[in-house]
Amino acid sequence: MPQPALLAHDLVRNLGGRRVLDGVSLTASPGHRIGLIGENGVGKSTLLRVLAGVDEPDAGSVTRPADLGFLHQELPFDADSTIAAVLDEALREAREDLAELDRLGERLALVPEDDPGHQELLDAYGRRLEQAQDRESWDADRRAAMVLDGLGLAAFGHDRTLGSLSGGQRGRLALTALLVRRPSALLLDEPTNHLDDSAAAFLEEQVRGLPGTVVIASHDRAFLDAVCTDLIDLDPTVDGPVRYGGNYSAYLSEKRAERERWERRYAEEQEELEELRESAGVTAHRVAPDRGRTDNEKMGYGHRAGRVQNQISRRVRNATRRLEELERTQVAEPPRPLRFAGGELAARAEEGPRPLASLHEVRVPGRLALDGLEVSPTDRLLVTGGNGAGKSTLLAVLAGRLTAEGEVHRRRKLTVGLLTQDTVFERPDRTVRDTYELSLGAARVEKVPLGSLGLMHEADFGKPVGQLSVGQRRRLALALLVARPPQLLLLDEPTNHLSPALCDELEAALGPGPGAIVVASHDRWMRRRWQGRELRLEPGRGRREEAAPAHSGS
Repeated sequence: MPQPALLAHDLVRNLGGRRVLDGVSLTASPGHRIGLIGENGVGKSTLLRVLAGVDEPDAGSVTRPADLGFLHQELPFDADSTIAAVLDEALREAREDLAELDRLGERLALVPEDDPGHQELLDAYGRRLEQAQDRESWDADRRAAMVLDGLGLAAFGHDRTLGSLSGGQRGRLALTALLVRRPSALLLDEPTNHLDDSAAAFLEEQVRGLPGTVVIASHDRAFLDAVCTDLIDLDPTVDGPVRYGGNYSAYLSEKRAERERWERRYAEEQEELEELRESAGVTAHRVAPDRGRTDNEKMGYGHRAGRVQNQISRRVRNATRRLEELERTQVAEPPRPLRFAGGELAARAEEGPRPLASLHEVRVPGRLALDGLEVSPTDRLLVTGGNGAGKSTLLAVLAGRLTAEGEVHRRRKLTVGLLTQDTVFERPDRTVRDTYELSLGAARVEKVPLGSLGLMHEADFGKPVGQLSVGQRRRLALALLVARPPQLLLLDEPTNHLSPALCDELEAALGPGPGAIVVASHDRWMRRRWQGRELRLEPGRGRREEAAPAHSGS
């Protein structure tokens, strides 16, 4: 049975008075794995929701397979549901396939071949058999166990409720359910946010093996590079969203060349426009009918006047015609992409023999076991480890937000800033501008205006923070931290939900400088380029493994 395609035509979607999608079309054929990339707020999640049928477009149409799966950024399951209930729902279609094949097989055995109903039963059996083969329904229970193990959930009892799981664990369970189902079209919104290396590698293998259509919105550059056959960039371009063949590395090369072509074309057209305006205006002035003759022009003026007047008038007409045409067809100015300009992320602390913070025999039962750690005044420390190893817990202990057993020492009057994974603002009705100004105070805002940091578009300053995307909320939280740099900056998965371009710039800003920065991250692209220390946490082990500094680009 051929897998159906996912088709979208001229989609328009308006949100909060802003056109998020403007004439977006998409053809996603079986076997194609399409990545959606672009700045936060350009409409990646919105497009997925419209493709999934969760939201209706204001204009345009979508033709989607009936068998479609959608992984939201927010878990779509009820907190009281158990893991068993989620798996039962994921296995329901496969079990229905097998039950229906048994039922049709029994009926076929009872209906003679010359009976008029035999062929109809045989056709129904054939259609169901093809569907079961596409879904690999006979293998569904084994696949469920394999996916649970591959995504790090095998140790959880099936009677566990979702409310007892962490956000990352719930996200992995939702992903498990979709991989078990094997729908003919799969839409994934940030699928690797809560995955460690082994789980991300497992997901890459599973997604590459799907026979149907896959559309992915992701910030994970390593994942996009490993999985995608095509990329659609939703950032503004001359001709709207552009589709690129190939993986993320191929896209980077072509995108850079395309941006250079756009900037060069715009600059050339603006230069020509300026010349044409001057030519049309100045030349017309020089041949104005009431302009007096200079002394040098008087001799022979009558003989030459008509010929010169005609030549210059023709040039004026040609310049004016070309000017009107170019003003009508000129390319738009390339929008200035967000470029992180936060300067120094952490503040200088007084040098001395004592570290900024030190931990000794620290324990948070069930969450963290660490023999020792010291953070120096200019440290750059990358904390890695599998899910449940205690990375977020360690940052919370360093920040003083979580009490731990053992010895925890911080310098007196040490300023600490923590970017958490879940960004929540107390007043979701308050605008971005007001949130920034009220948090920092007028004096600081005057010194570090929000627009100077390159983290938020000015068009979003008046939005209530509750209407921001997940990535935009993280940008605002990061802006609040770097506008008043702490002496110790703690970043928990800082590249989650950020665009690839911003991730590159943030990584560059994490390099040598004043203050100390501790980063907890699964981001494989970032870790390959990290040049500071690395601390790997192991679940349930009271020791640490500290690697030698990595090399840039390794």
